[in-house]
Amino acid sequence: MTDQPQTPPGGNSVDEVDQEVQAELTRLRQSIDNIDAAVVHMLAERFKATQQVGRLKARHKLPPADPGRERQQIERLRGLASEAHLDPVFAEKFLNFIIAEVIRHHEAIARS
Repeated sequence: MTDQPQTPPGGNSVDEVDQEVQAELTRLRQSIDNIDAAVVHMLAERFKATQQVGRLKARHKLPPADPGRERQQIERLRGLASEAHLDPVFAEKFLNFIIAEVIRHHEAIARS
């Protein structure tokens, strides 16, 4: 038995493949990290806008939730998800999570 790296079909040694795979994983993960950062910043901007909506609703004694608007947004997001080849069910769950958080904020604003 030798201590030389094995050469798989295709000509690269196992060590070379591992380094190439690691480099590609690092590149892809950096891209994912950048996207995650952008998503967080976009959500922050979205919540700044929804806070303004909550204050407006509170001033005018409007209810924190708007089921009609929520249905419209869910349908709109499901369509966008389909066009983007993203699972519409996942997109709806994600939006429902955001809507629940927005309503919670609006209720807190109305109480204050």
